[in-house]
Amino acid sequence: MKKILLIFGLLISSLTYSQQEIKLDIADALVIKSLEFSYENYLSTENSFGISALFNVEKQKKDFRYNENLMITPYFRHYFSTDEVWNVFGEAFVGINSGKKESVKDSGIYDVDYTDGALGIAIGTKYISSSGLIIDVHAGAGRNLFLSNSPTIVPRVGVNVGWRF
Repeated sequence: MKKILLIFGLLISSLTYSQQEIKLDIADALVIKSLEFSYENYLSTENSFGISALFNVEKQKKDFRYNENLMITPYFRHYFSTDEVWNVFGEAFVGINSGKKESVKDSGIYDVDYTDGALGIAIGTKYISSSGLIIDVHAGAGRNLFLSNSPTIVPRVGVNVGWRF
């Protein structure tokens, strides 16, 4: 019981301190017809954690699209500067992704479903206006770890626009 109360207390104290952000990746929406929503919670002025959810709405047979149909990405960010307007950050993430990948077998082309997990890193910068508007630009990559029929590399690229509250 004491452990549960301690964990609950730490969770509540981290949420009461922090700034929170909600963001939409406009680059994904405009370029590859997918929606990615993000929520970020600050633990301190230098560290934050968040989660992103990507939903690919592009048809499977298009020439240019992400392999992933769905990707849930918990992440941790460390901010290297203390500037209130522009911040540079490094990110570590875990990407749980699922989709379809083309496979050639017995002189035929098949779509193979997969669900895999990736570990990766990214770097980026964030602009924060005094009114709470956020513009977040980041790029990185991860590597799928568990299946042989999933893509090896998982991209993490985005231009997010959102609001801090």
